[in-house]
Amino acid sequence: MDWEIIHSRLMHLIEGGRRTELRGALMMLNVVDIAQFMQSLDGQSMLMVFRMLPKDVSAEVFAYMEPEQQEQLIGLIGDSEIRALIDEMFLDDAVDTLEELPANVVKRVLANTSPETRALINQFLQYPDYTAGSIMTIEFAEFHSNYTVRQAMDSLRKTGLDKETIYTCYVIDEKRHLMGSVALRHLIMAEDDAPITEVMDSAVISVRTLDDQESVADTVRKYDLIAIPVVDNENRLVGIVTVDDAMDVIEEENTEDLEKMNALLPSEDEYLKTSVWRLAWNRLPWLLFLMITATLTGLIITYYEDVLLNAGAIGVALTACIPILMGTGGNAGSQASTLMIRGLALGEVELKDIPRILWREIRVGVMLGAVLGVVNFLRMIWLNGLDWVTALVVAGSLFLTVIMAKALGCTLPMFAKKINLDPALMASPMITTLVDAGSLAIMFGLASRFLLG
Repeated sequence: MDWEIIHSRLMHLIEGGRRTELRGALMMLNVVDIAQFMQSLDGQSMLMVFRMLPKDVSAEVFAYMEPEQQEQLIGLIGDSEIRALIDEMFLDDAVDTLEELPANVVKRVLANTSPETRALINQFLQYPDYTAGSIMTIEFAEFHSNYTVRQAMDSLRKTGLDKETIYTCYVIDEKRHLMGSVALRHLIMAEDDAPITEVMDSAVISVRTLDDQESVADTVRKYDLIAIPVVDNENRLVGIVTVDDAMDVIEEENTEDLEKMNALLPSEDEYLKTSVWRLAWNRLPWLLFLMITATLTGLIITYYEDVLLNAGAIGVALTACIPILMGTGGNAGSQASTLMIRGLALGEVELKDIPRILWREIRVGVMLGAVLGVVNFLRMIWLNGLDWVTALVVAGSLFLTVIMAKALGCTLPMFAKKINLDPALMASPMITTLVDAGSLAIMFGLASRFLLG
């Protein structure tokens, strides 16, 4: 059913005061859709809808609401409701929520949580941002190594509802050292009296609390995991990162890379919720930098200005070819840099592969440059009526420019990685600026040698 129709019917029930029907209609929706609906309501209607939901459902809905609506709702509900809400939420969701809220709101929330929950939340908040510890949850299924399958299943039945996932469970020893993992389907099919250590997989893949969240998400993606255990420096199990949190990290990192690749400072805010001043500031530094670096292109043209003015028709022809040369070179370099940035992000290429990559891209550049150069040579002869020497110089410049662009496009992201910069910084705007200057230097160098000398 169309969401606009659903929204209209829910609003009709609110306006008519038909709360019983409204509650039934809401319970037929996914918690994500309920959160979306609540965000369109005014404060009092939002509070009314929130209070009519079951506690466990309201906690899930709250986790999917935007920070602005979460802050507004916390300001409307009582202290006891705050405590019940935080107690019902998964710990990682509670931590994520508090990280987005203002300090005064966080203070009120923490003041109304149980000492145990407060201690756990504070522990999570102390992990550095963008690490495995900052995104993990402690609501996972664990079994001691002396359990039998029957004991493990009994434990799972008692505590499973409070776990974020039970599809992958973990086996620990008496000191909480991670020994292995066991899939729920294997647990169900095993004999009741079998030791859990015989059912588990001891080749478990794990990460450490201070590992970068991007590498954690990449590990989850690489091995197709539902969850990945997080251990401390002594290999003690402290939490897990679930696939939904890994997907959020991948989305954040991809967005950040996309912004950097297009000469924007990364921003965590939505476009329509970002002020015009902030949007301008996010774009200004890179535009200033690229404008200043583009001065090199202007210097090259200025250096050959007298030559161009005195060259008559040849100078005019060369000037007319500048946009084609710069545009083609920039596009060729952007293609190579995009492939390298993607390859580095997915782990398909490494720094040690630079010689192989450079040799491959040079060969690609030779093939592409040859085709583009021949086509451009014929175009200038037949359509522009230029002499074959001038056309050959421009075609040769285009050929060398494409090779240079491919070489820069593949090596600059690798160089950025080498010096611990984000490879996305060496994307289209940066490559284009460098290739523009290089292409002009090549063309004027050849023209000075064969046409203007």
